[in-house]
Amino acid sequence: MKAIRSVLDYLKSGGVQHVFGIPAGSVNAFFDELYEMPEITPIVTKHEGAAGYMACAYAKYSNSLSVCIGCSGPGGTNLVTGAANAMREHLPVLFITGAVPVNTNGLNASQELYAEPIFKSVTKWSGTVNKAEDLLATVVEAVKIALSGVPGPVHIAIPIDVQLGVIEEKDIPSFPVYEKQSPIPEQVEAVVQALTKREDGILFVGQGARGAVKEVIELAELLNMPIVTTPQAKGLIADNHPLFKGVFGFAGHETASQLINEGFGDTIFIIGSSLGETATNNWNMHLAKDRHVIQLDIDQTVFNRKYEVDVEILGDAELTLRAILNQLNSKVTDKHLYFPKEKVKDVSQDTFTTQNVLLKIQENLPSMTRYTIDIGEFMSYVIHYMEVKAPQTFDINVHFGAMGTGIGTAIGSKLAEPNREVVCITGDGCFFMHGMEVLTAKEYNLPILFVVLNNSRLGMVYHGHNLQYKRSHPRFEQKSVSIAAMAESLGIKSASVDSMEQLTADLIQELREEQGPSILEIQLVDQNIPPMGDRVKFLSSFGK
Repeated sequence: MKAIRSVLDYLKSGGVQHVFGIPAGSVNAFFDELYEMPEITPIVTKHEGAAGYMACAYAKYSNSLSVCIGCSGPGGTNLVTGAANAMREHLPVLFITGAVPVNTNGLNASQELYAEPIFKSVTKWSGTVNKAEDLLATVVEAVKIALSGVPGPVHIAIPIDVQLGVIEEKDIPSFPVYEKQSPIPEQVEAVVQALTKREDGILFVGQGARGAVKEVIELAELLNMPIVTTPQAKGLIADNHPLFKGVFGFAGHETASQLINEGFGDTIFIIGSSLGETATNNWNMHLAKDRHVIQLDIDQTVFNRKYEVDVEILGDAELTLRAILNQLNSKVTDKHLYFPKEKVKDVSQDTFTTQNVLLKIQENLPSMTRYTIDIGEFMSYVIHYMEVKAPQTFDINVHFGAMGTGIGTAIGSKLAEPNREVVCITGDGCFFMHGMEVLTAKEYNLPILFVVLNNSRLGMVYHGHNLQYKRSHPRFEQKSVSIAAMAESLGIKSASVDSMEQLTADLIQELREEQGPSILEIQLVDQNIPPMGDRVKFLSSFGK
């Protein structure tokens, strides 16, 4: 049998159903075998960069290994961004790159590239296979690495002659199952003692708590602790919960900032956040000031990076919080009083602004809709104003999100959870990078609504330069281009609006009823400064 067939049989045994990428000469043996394997569908994208983000989203929402493939040379380098993102988000993705035949190495073969070291810094492991008989064992080991300990991406470069090499048929090894990290009992006891000994505190929740929303809420209610989330964790806690105080960090809420900055509580329990720049308002030292700091994470390296941690606890968020709750339930009996919920200010929804457009769209969509958010000024409006009505409903990538990431993420999310409605919120700048992936959605009959806020400029850059330098280069803007007309030329249902009156419930419903993707273009230049929170103050005072 061909060596590459043994790899595909192994991936099939592990439940792999999709492979994201683009076929080409150095990976044609891989794709050729898929003719005979209907269990695995190749998701042929328009760009490998988008394929990487699709694979990441699929791994995240299917809770399984994802596979992404690109050809040698430029196909491989196009996958590096997706690999770096998977590394930041702890997502188990197997990245495969083709390579030139082994005997042509060093001869300047077409698209020759030594990819192994390029991927090494953005994956848990990167390697090259030079013998057909070693291929399956190497893939098995790589998958084991991806799914063990802290999950993450791995990379294998496979020369085309190695893929085509003939090997003896072997029994397919068993596929590894990711085992969640159980907490160390002594660390659980230390956290329980710290929480029962102190009067009050804050639960600071990051995206690492994605699988432990129920436990986070139960702990908050037991201890009467207010919950604050990072921007990346928006969507985990419903806005209407009495203990939820909003988002802290980039584009966050004043209620959350007041809790942190004005010294509420003698304890802060950090759950699943690496405490990066956007999560902490540029590493605001008030976060830990005069507080007993407890930090829970699956990644040992996040402890004591910037903030001194008093109690570390290593483990899966769900298992660890459940162990903590099992002990706390018998020790805490008198903290069931909720914080009063601030009254939300009434805001006029008549004016044609980014805020009102987003709220109007959400008003006409089901509460379980997942919104994949691209990178742009609209992202800050989403974080600040859009309501979380149900868990797992926002995918916001401020860690390593590239412009256009929301488009690929929408497709990967829809493939992972076909029954969940998915809406991508993106901008014209992002669309010009990866907008052709709407064709991928069309070719696979994926009913995704792409909302494109078209302001004919790089909006975040425009506002950032005006805040920081008091001017913005005219080349950050362009003449208006009709994205709706582009969509129509691709055979994709679209509509374009330039007023609140045109943005009707009937229009949104009409676009939602499409069997494939649809595009809603919002032609809007919003001169308001985006609600970036303390980031505005930082940019405004830069250099002073």
